[in-house]
Amino acid sequence: MLFAAMPLPALAQSADPAALDAEIDTILKSWMSENHIPGMVFGVVKDGRLAYVKSEGVQDLAAKRPVTPDTLFRIASMTKAFTAMSILKLRDEGRLALDDPADRYVPEMRGWTYPTSDSPRITIRDLLTHSAGFVTDDPWGDRQTVLSQTAFTAMLRAGIPFTRAPEMRHEYANLGYAILGRVIANITKAPYRRFVETRLLTPLGMTASGFDVFAHPKEKRAVGYRWENEAWAEEPTMKDGAFNAMGGLEVSATDYAKWLGFIVSAWPPRDGEDVGIAKRATVRQIMRGANNANVFHRYATDGDKQCPGAIAYGMGWRVITDCDYGTVLAHGGGYPGYGSHVLVLPEYGAALFALTNKTYAGPSQPVWDIAALLTAKGVLVKRTEPVSPDLAGFYTAAQTVWTSGTIDALQGRVAMNFPMDRTAVNWAKVLAETKAQSGTCATAAPITAEGAMSGTFTWTCEKGTIKGTVLLAPTKPITLQSLGFAFEGKD
Repeated sequence: MLFAAMPLPALAQSADPAALDAEIDTILKSWMSENHIPGMVFGVVKDGRLAYVKSEGVQDLAAKRPVTPDTLFRIASMTKAFTAMSILKLRDEGRLALDDPADRYVPEMRGWTYPTSDSPRITIRDLLTHSAGFVTDDPWGDRQTVLSQTAFTAMLRAGIPFTRAPEMRHEYANLGYAILGRVIANITKAPYRRFVETRLLTPLGMTASGFDVFAHPKEKRAVGYRWENEAWAEEPTMKDGAFNAMGGLEVSATDYAKWLGFIVSAWPPRDGEDVGIAKRATVRQIMRGANNANVFHRYATDGDKQCPGAIAYGMGWRVITDCDYGTVLAHGGGYPGYGSHVLVLPEYGAALFALTNKTYAGPSQPVWDIAALLTAKGVLVKRTEPVSPDLAGFYTAAQTVWTSGTIDALQGRVAMNFPMDRTAVNWAKVLAETKAQSGTCATAAPITAEGAMSGTFTWTCEKGTIKGTVLLAPTKPITLQSLGFAFEGKD
């Protein structure tokens, strides 16, 4: 059975990315020229489908075959999202727990010498969040793709040197995800790739994708190149091996869009049928990870001059808190012969991605630049939080409080702290003073919900604006714990 990522009416967008085709084309071609990219495909996923796709350049310099939406690219570390989802599925099935010691499932780890006598044993969660104490290993790790399972077993049995004690900080390590691949294989008693292909790819209809690149049609595959000595040189094609869980997957844009449609469809939380390849709540857990946040500057052009955010590593995804986009999931993929980037905007119901066939040519800049273009032009629109009946009712009461100049309309509806924080007499005094400052205000503006029990509103007034807040209390029946009317004068 194929599980489609169903469009969600609440997330529907009205504009078509194709209307901005010329601007998108300029961004992509400029970046490709500056970075010597042979071929590239870019896609936008919204409403559960591939809403826009753009192919540029060639997938094979010798045959001069152009890139198409069905061209196959290795996505390198973007594979980690599939590995993390596999672990979460096994957790849901009761076959492991995230805080289990990893050596419960990988016996070769049991004889390891930890860096200190008080080091905790590495857990599944530590591996997921790159918090196991391993050193960053991108150049080395990528070349381990072809390592045999026998050689990997011998490596694990010999022990791994640590750069620090586990759980002290986040440090990106491909080795940790390779071990997760072994965890999956040992639990399922089958190769790691079989679980991903049968439990994730096939149900989503990603029939062209997989790990055995030599089994894929040669005429469909993007040949990987590196740029050196002012010329392109072909990278050797690496076969599937023991490190495939950290970066070995090959996909087309057509197929990858189905994966992103599934990921995006987990938002927002809601009632109704939940029959995807993993529960929506499970998908949303990929945002949870290591508590090791850093300052984040957008990968966009002049991103360091834009508002900074925070970034941490979740489960197979980098999780960003952005001042405009809100929660963002992103990840790059760097590999000999390939470079890729994915950006998921859950609060917009959309995702953007790009795949290339040049070594470590991560196309994060054009992806983020196009995201900025699509949001600025209204093609992608941030989802609004629904206003609950309780919040709407208390906002109506807040409007009455303002108009009347008293809190009489709240009689019997406030939490026990409310009269203690400000008496009715002082409320009348503060309201009169604030109204004198603001002059007449237009109070019909809707409230903006921040959740089911809190919201903000802005009223335009003669002498400035009122920035208001409504905060309900966790009581039954629901009561009001705080109400605010803050005046801001005109500049």
